[in-house]
Amino acid sequence: MNQLYLEEQLKKIIESDSWMMQILKIVSDLKLNDCWIGAGFVRNKIWDVKHGKTRSKLNDIDVIYYDKSNITKEFEKSLENKLINIAPHLNWSVKNQARMHLRNGHKPYANCYEAITFWPETATSIAIKQNINNQIEYIAPYGLHDLFNLLIVPTPKFDLTIFNDRIIKKAWKEKWNKLEIKITSN
Repeated sequence: MNQLYLEEQLKKIIESDSWMMQILKIVSDLKLNDCWIGAGFVRNKIWDVKHGKTRSKLNDIDVIYYDKSNITKEFEKSLENKLINIAPHLNWSVKNQARMHLRNGHKPYANCYEAITFWPETATSIAIKQNINNQIEYIAPYGLHDLFNLLIVPTPKFDLTIFNDRIIKKAWKEKWNKLEIKITSN
């Protein structure tokens, strides 16, 4: 499957899910700089589709944005509260990627694209948004191949010990039995 085909599939799957489109619209209306929803929001949807399942329960909805002008946790919390007021039934997580390098012990990230290169798995390092024309855009530093081929592969920048612990804790193979875990050396 080539990248263009996978891109079309991703957009088709997301656009056909009215629940996801509603959430993307809510986040888009915040009008945050370089703002995306990523991780399990995208990954779990594709894995569910590939396994013929209905929606899996999400731990949270990971909203990321990039704004150097205000890197306080308090501002992130105020955004979470705003989202809770709009959709209280959802567990929102909002993180400014202009701040996350401090928590992670990295040099500052240039934008959300660079920030998600440090996320644990290639299939998790994907984020989507609804643009001003109500179209789906995505960022995927490692492409979409692993996501659609049900491969769990650590990103080159992530610690393998933490990756292995995460695989055990998440128990993804129990939820999605077609997944294949590929351990590579960093």
